Amino acid sequence: MISKDNAEHYVWGDNCDGWYLVNRKDMLVIHEKMPPGTCEKRHYHSVSRQFFFVLQGELSMELEGKMHEIKTQQGREIPPGSAHQASNNTQSPVEFIVISQPSTRGDRTDLPAS
Repeated sequence: MISKDNAEHYVWGDNCDGWYLVNRKDMLVIHEKMPPGTCEKRHYHSVSRQFFFVLQGELSMELEGKMHEIKTQQGREIPPGSAHQASNNTQSPVEFIVISQPSTRGDRTDLPAS
């Protein structure tokens, strides 16, 4: 059984948390938490397809220049090759699951800030 309580933990970005729920080459499932006012670098994956599902809070997802607000119990698919950037523009933490198939390890290209 895996949960955030016993999964491998890591810190990313500006004090954001992540937990590896599944960490294989063919699939990556992570639980992430972003404090208010944080964001990741804008990037894309050449091969990996991702699905973000919000557990709590609201996640702002810029996808190919268009902003999407993903609320609790909603999700958004990110196709391979699509530039995107997740951010938390609210006053509360946001927690979400990210499913990547195959794993994004070695398949990420950061883009310059706009």
